[in-house]
Amino acid sequence: MEDTFYKCVRPILKLFIKLYKPTYIGIENIPKDKSFILAGNHTSYLDPLLVASTTNECVHFFAKDSLYKGIKKPIFKALGIIPVNRNIKDKNALNLGIKYLNENKVIGIFPEGTINRTNKKIMNFKYGAVKMSKKTGKLLVPFAVNNKYKFFKKSVSITIGTPYIVKNELEFENKKLMEIVENMIKKDDVNV
Repeated sequence: MEDTFYKCVRPILKLFIKLYKPTYIGIENIPKDKSFILAGNHTSYLDPLLVASTTNECVHFFAKDSLYKGIKKPIFKALGIIPVNRNIKDKNALNLGIKYLNENKVIGIFPEGTINRTNKKIMNFKYGAVKMSKKTGKLLVPFAVNNKYKFFKKSVSITIGTPYIVKNELEFENKKLMEIVENMIKKDDVNV
């Protein structure tokens, strides 16, 4: 169901994100015909559209469970969004992500857990992305969103890093992912 709805609305969403004239760097690093995890920094509500525009696959994003309420619920459910209760370590969300990966689907996750509204380059990452990669053996594809979204102006960009599989202890791997993403974020692109 969600793949069909996603394919129907994808052209509209892709057209919308083009209005921000994004630049794609390292797009060749997106795996072809494989299940993988896209993980990177979170700067805006528009990030999921930008990240999803890097692949033709249906990207199942982790998102706060409050989006699953009211009139938005059927839309987000049809888009394959995975609701996360951010007040707990939500094992149900993690298990659903693992299930999707084992079904050869694509996952999108922002390990910071929320939009970075601090003056830090990046916030500490939660462990979901590296846990899913380690448990499933699926590729982890780091990305970094740079600059602000400006309507009809070439400003925002996304850099796709080299895919890899998580093999080591989770704390080490989470720090590694965070450093990879941080190094792809431009030094002068800090949220205020």
